[in-house]
Amino acid sequence: MPTTEVSLAEADWTEAAKADSAVVEPEAPAIEHLRLEGPLPEQQVAVEAAARTDLMASGEIGEAASGKATAPDAQGSEAAPALPRAEMESLPPAQSLPDEMAQPVASAPVTDRVEPRQRDAPEAKITPAAPGGLTIEGDREPIKVENRSPNGGGVNNANNGGGGGGGGSGGGQFHRRLGPINFAQNLQAGLRAVKSNLLVVMIFTVASNILVLAIPIYLFQISDRVLTSRSLDTLIMLTVVIVGAVLLQAMLDAIRRFILMRTAVEVAAQLGTPILSAAARASLHSNGREYQTLGDLQQLRSFLVSGTLLAVLDAPMAPFFILAVFLVHPHLGFIVVGSALALLVIARINQTATAAPFGEANVHQSKANLHLDSMSRNSQIINALAMIPEAVKIWGRDTAGSLKAQVIAQDRNIVSAATSKATRLLTQVAMLGWGAYLAIEGEITGGMVIAASIIAGRALAPIEGAIEGWNQVVQSRAAYGRIAALLQSSPLNFERLNLPRPEGRLDVERLLFVPQGTKRVVLNGITFSLSPGDSLAVIGNSGAGKTTLGKMLVGSILPTSGNVRLDLMDLRNWDQRQFGENIGYLPQDVQLFPATIKANIARMRDDASDADIYQAAMLADVHEMIATFPQGYETFVAGDGAPLSGGQKQRIALARAFFGNPRMVILDEPNSNLDSAGDAALARALAHAKREKITVITITQRPALLRSVDKILLLTNGTVSMFGQRQEVLQALAARGMAPPGASGPLSMQ
Repeated sequence: MPTTEVSLAEADWTEAAKADSAVVEPEAPAIEHLRLEGPLPEQQVAVEAAARTDLMASGEIGEAASGKATAPDAQGSEAAPALPRAEMESLPPAQSLPDEMAQPVASAPVTDRVEPRQRDAPEAKITPAAPGGLTIEGDREPIKVENRSPNGGGVNNANNGGGGGGGGSGGGQFHRRLGPINFAQNLQAGLRAVKSNLLVVMIFTVASNILVLAIPIYLFQISDRVLTSRSLDTLIMLTVVIVGAVLLQAMLDAIRRFILMRTAVEVAAQLGTPILSAAARASLHSNGREYQTLGDLQQLRSFLVSGTLLAVLDAPMAPFFILAVFLVHPHLGFIVVGSALALLVIARINQTATAAPFGEANVHQSKANLHLDSMSRNSQIINALAMIPEAVKIWGRDTAGSLKAQVIAQDRNIVSAATSKATRLLTQVAMLGWGAYLAIEGEITGGMVIAASIIAGRALAPIEGAIEGWNQVVQSRAAYGRIAALLQSSPLNFERLNLPRPEGRLDVERLLFVPQGTKRVVLNGITFSLSPGDSLAVIGNSGAGKTTLGKMLVGSILPTSGNVRLDLMDLRNWDQRQFGENIGYLPQDVQLFPATIKANIARMRDDASDADIYQAAMLADVHEMIATFPQGYETFVAGDGAPLSGGQKQRIALARAFFGNPRMVILDEPNSNLDSAGDAALARALAHAKREKITVITITQRPALLRSVDKILLLTNGTVSMFGQRQEVLQALAARGMAPPGASGPLSMQ
């Protein structure tokens, strides 16, 4: 079905887009010069109209054409001179006006001249009006500003219709470039903390392992010296020294455990917030499994304080102990080396045998966790429809798959651990047996045999411990990989420019959306534009793509191709925090947080003032409803929305959408749960938004809301069938017998 364009402004925009941006419209030369010293963009129309009236009354429009006009100041009480002659001479030649254009203009459609120029902006090439001025190459390139008007608006340039790139207040912060969040730096900071602390731990580990030799040395000295010499003084001296060494070794071991525990806490503190932020952003394009990355962080914390990590840290000291055994006798040293190699082979086989089942177990467990989360969110439906057995069955199926895979992996791990333990015990037997033979041959003493056996056990213990805890090593390594992938690939890493507060201009350009993994086109070629303060109703059949379009307008879904622009800037290039503070969104499925009504309206922000919360409640016309609750704004809302009804939840969410005086609000079926009083309150809220020049897009099926909007967009199978002024679209629909104006029921698109 061809698109029906009903808006007259669109025709003006088409003609204006063909003209060079440097050419001044002949109908309003004085106003174009006044715009060089103009106020903020949102005041532009009113000031230009007042200026035109004053100039026409005084007969000064002719002087304005020659560059001698005066303009009212911000208060409109006095006249201010136009640009100096030097600046006027710097204007492009295209702004020179013929003599016949210097005559007073009897009728100049002010509003018709402002909107087309604003719509010109995406294609405008803005050149400097004076050295050091504003330079913008297109609408996506870097911006450099050295001159700003005193009122915080754009740079004084006649060619850009007021300057500032479509911005409003906050011009003084327009060009402050925000540093990226850079989760990769957070990850590197966490790694540096772990590495630096592990270096300290390794120093204590080396000292602790050296002190471990105190016991075998003590046994050797008692066997070969004390018992043969029968010297009590030697025994006392040896005992005192060894006791001191043992106490020091215990203290060093405790210190390294303290350090590892604090390292785990530091890692959680450094990575917890970045992981949750990145997961929240990534969950827009998935089923929310990224939130389970917080569980991966817990896995890393557990590994950092586990005995498995201590065994891994002790493993590099094994060659030191093997060398000590070689010093006792080479034969005994070779026995230990052979046992160590056997344990390494067992560890490698164990790693290969358990990798696949452990991975399968993790996949099944992730699915089970997702089902568990879904059950918690839909507990009322599950109980009301007696779906508990089915829900438990789904969770149990994935849990059973995880348990089966874990059993297979643990069985193989247990076999490897038992084999390694048997290898170590057989090594002890071999050490004692061959050592006794060497002692009989007179090559070593009995004390050396005992000492070598203890040292050999110490050399092999870390390898055996690593094998027993290999599952934890594998899981921790996989957890770190998922954390690194999430943080390094997050779109929040990229640098964003802190733009001025938007006015609410919306441009949707050739939107195409094909859900990932499918070939179904949900939206195709969606194109329309709204000026600040416009209100639009999006109507259409179920499945036409209305909700998907609404999610794209707030950045919850990214289009396959095309652009959504707020004040000329693509949504993907806005700083996310700044963008979120300047828009409001009421989703079709209303969800409130388990907190007070006050906190829900304030979007859970601690820095929200009571005045802002009250203003949002008044703007959404819910203050009177909240006042009927016993605790008022302090009424606590549970996770399921209790004690609020569906309509009350929707109205609280509407106030949340209007919190912070946003410049654009998207409402998806805002009256689906409202009664007649709620519908009236919603209509008053939309009227209030219109007075505040808030751009509102309402997705609805009810004709009652159509009376509160300026324009209507009809979606049919993901494409725009009609778009234009409300009355004209309704008349076109009525002419086709689709939805007569004033229909009392839902729109019929048949």
